[in-house]
Parts: sequence; structure tokens; C-alpha cells
Amino acid sequence: MQSQKPEKIDFNTEYPCPCRRRGQLIPITLTEAFGCDRCQQIFVVEDNGHVLEQLSTTYPYKRAWRWTGNSWHVVQPRLGESYLPIALGILFVLVIIWLPLALRLANGSSIIAWAMVAVLLAVLPALMVWLTYRR
Repeated sequence: MQSQKPEKIDFNTEYPCPCRRRGQLIPITLTEAFGCDRCQQIFVVEDNGHVLEQLSTTYPYKRAWRWTGNSWHVVQPRLGESYLPIALGILFVLVIIWLPLALRLANGSSIIAWAMVAVLLAVLPALMVWLTYRR
């Protein structure tokens, strides 16, 4: 059984493509990068040769993998690098705590104003996520 410990990526070794299992990574001459012979993606080697990172991507965060000797394992971004959990947390606080409290404290005439404030505060995290993920 192979170990799950990440290994250093060697430019003289053939690797399967982490995106499409059928493709093979081919070293690009005079660079520290690989190209896939099937999907035409370019991958660069980062983190002192331990991480393979997809160069041309449409994802909001760069996809990266570590080689364990027999397969690629996805490197997950840290929680602090992602705005999505922060936005979901703000939305959770607004819906679960603030909105019922505001509706209970509002009298008949100001309920529309409280509802508009609640909708505005719920849209702000969505706007923050949209601005973060757009290119």
C-alpha cells in the first residue's frame, strides 16, 4: 500500500492528469510547468515542488493537487481564504436571530421599514459573494 504522504513532483516522471484521468501530464520545456495531452490545461508546480496548480481556470479559486505516489489529492483552500462561509454566516445570523427579533419589536406602521432593512442586509452578503466570484 502506498503512503498518503505528499511527494515532491519530479519533472522527469509521467503523471496522470488530475482533471481528466485519461490524459498524461507532459513537462513543458524550459519551465516549471506541465501540460495535459488530452484537456490542454497547463499546470505549474508550486510550494517547493509539492503542489500542482491549475494555471488557466474559470474557477474563483485556483485548483491545486498534491501527488501521493499513486494519485492526486485536492488541496482545499483554507476557510479564511473563502468569502462564502463568511457570507453564509452573516445570512444565518440575519435570518435566524435578527429578523424574528425585528418583526417582534416592530409595530404595524414600521413593519415595512424593518422588512426593507432585513432584505437589504440579506442582499449585502450575496452581493459580496457575487463580487468575489466574478472575473
